[in-house]
Amino acid sequence: MKWYVLYVKPKSEKKVAELLRKMGIEVYCPLVKEVRQWSDRKKTVENPLFKSYVFVRLNNNERQMVFAVPGVVRYLFWLGKPAVVRDEEIQAIENWLTDDAIEDITLSKLVPGDELHLKNGILKDHKAIIQKVGKKRIRLVIPGLGMVLNARIKDVV
Repeated sequence: MKWYVLYVKPKSEKKVAELLRKMGIEVYCPLVKEVRQWSDRKKTVENPLFKSYVFVRLNNNERQMVFAVPGVVRYLFWLGKPAVVRDEEIQAIENWLTDDAIEDITLSKLVPGDELHLKNGILKDHKAIIQKVGKKRIRLVIPGLGMVLNARIKDVV
């Protein structure tokens, strides 16, 4: 049995995980607790660590079963094959989330206006400002060099 990565409809991760569990499939949907502020109250909510992704542990011949669950879109592929996550990696995520030393975890998307510090490549140690984010491209302004960099982003999903 291997861990596979399922891409699911946005905001349906917990529901899909619950339905898969009811089918007898081993599922892992890592959740983080966040405090949300409304105008009249604060509430602690659990949100998925990886938006639109759920991990399932199945034999290769059982992979089609998951499509019986509403909200499942497809498997995540890597190099033309379904992406497989090692047991050690799932365990590392579990350990990381249960570690008391970690107080706050956030994942964020690239947003125009954000500043980046380039750590690798020929532009190492330069500051860049995100000007535009597309599906396949990103435009960065590098003020220290008076340059605009247009870069192609490799497919992640």
